Amino acid sequence: MEKNLKNILVISFGFLLLFTAYGGLQSLQSSLHSEEGLGVASLSVLYAALILSSMFLPPILIKKLGCKWTIAGSMCCYITFSLGNFYASWYTLIPTSVILGLGGAPLWSAKCTYLTIAGNSYAEKAGKNGKDIINQYFGVFFLIFQSSGIWGNLISSLIFSQASTTVEISEENLACCGAYDCMADSTNSTGSAEPSSSLIYTLLGIYTASGVLAVLLVVIFLDQIKSDQAETEKEILEAPSIWSTFLATFQHLKDKRQCLLIPLTMYSGFEQGFLSGDYTKTYVTCALGIHYVGYAMICFSAVNSLCSLLFGKISQFTGRKLLFALAAVTNTACIIALLLWKPHPKQLAVFFVFPALWGLADAIWQTQTNGLYGILFEKHKEAAFANYRLWESLGFVIAFGYSTKLQVYIKLYILLSLLVLSMVTYGAVEYLESKSSTGTPTATKKENVEPLTQETRI
Repeated sequence: MEKNLKNILVISFGFLLLFTAYGGLQSLQSSLHSEEGLGVASLSVLYAALILSSMFLPPILIKKLGCKWTIAGSMCCYITFSLGNFYASWYTLIPTSVILGLGGAPLWSAKCTYLTIAGNSYAEKAGKNGKDIINQYFGVFFLIFQSSGIWGNLISSLIFSQASTTVEISEENLACCGAYDCMADSTNSTGSAEPSSSLIYTLLGIYTASGVLAVLLVVIFLDQIKSDQAETEKEILEAPSIWSTFLATFQHLKDKRQCLLIPLTMYSGFEQGFLSGDYTKTYVTCALGIHYVGYAMICFSAVNSLCSLLFGKISQFTGRKLLFALAAVTNTACIIALLLWKPHPKQLAVFFVFPALWGLADAIWQTQTNGLYGILFEKHKEAAFANYRLWESLGFVIAFGYSTKLQVYIKLYILLSLLVLSMVTYGAVEYLESKSSTGTPTATKKENVEPLTQETRI
């Protein structure tokens, strides 16, 4: 158990270091590289590459390299993105975004495979239930990993707050913030102080070093999967061929329930894309300055983590319908408020209320949607979760893709319309289930849900 626990901790802290860097950078892309929409374009390309990666790369790389070296190699893909930000241009950020996207799916698949093999191996030796041990391992992993959103954003805010000059934002410039933005570079037009090049390079240096440490941690301390685990590994990796898996993903759309869940799944990508791409730029950076972006996203991450844990436990008492209703009402209220609110530095607390409420709703979307997929499509989980990754990632691609083309109020109306459509189609799924199923399981296997929840976020 001690050796296995050591390996779980190595992977957990490796991911913590890696996503401390990536999470912080993702939150800043729309604000740091607002010129011609470079930042959000890079994120859109990144998620498009993730879609392709999810379809083809994981089984190939894990079979050829093994879990350890797939994890290490994929982590290097993330480091290239940090390096691309040093000299941000269309010729550096777009290629490195593609590289990161291609490395995202193999990284998470190899991690899931490693923890599953390690859990099954220990359970077999100790005479315990494999699912229980695997759940414990994933619990340790997410306990450590989830805090990366806090540390990455805290580092960026602390560094950018070192700026020696503070620009007073005029009322005229503040009019360009919020839902009815001026479709210009909000970070520049408002006159808010941009961080100096030295501060940006300091931040990127810390993020790059964090990524390098993650790779070294895995390379030096993570054990290879032992030969006596080969049978377990073979079991996991001997999936259908890549082409048949690809076809199964789209053949699964023959299921009416899967088609009805597409709007809800895409909405998950849209709402996350709006918060990290639009709210951070046109509300926080525009009215307060870029050094507040990290603090706002810390608020989102902290509430999201706590609520994910909370709703995962109380869902067995409340049922998923009530939780989905709570998320829909919360997001609807936020969208309407964002349409009406004119952000102003004097209303500092309000800037943190929105990401907190957004974190509460997002925790429900993530835990309950994944759980719903696991329950509805228990016999076709691989194809179902491939669809989940596909449609949520497509939501990210579209949200980031049109980010610089439309005013924020239009994006909010799109978000609200998609939310309404999602609730209607989700209601139809529940109606179909109530008619057809005589006894629906009340829980889904944690190992099939939790890892995939995070995988779509790379």
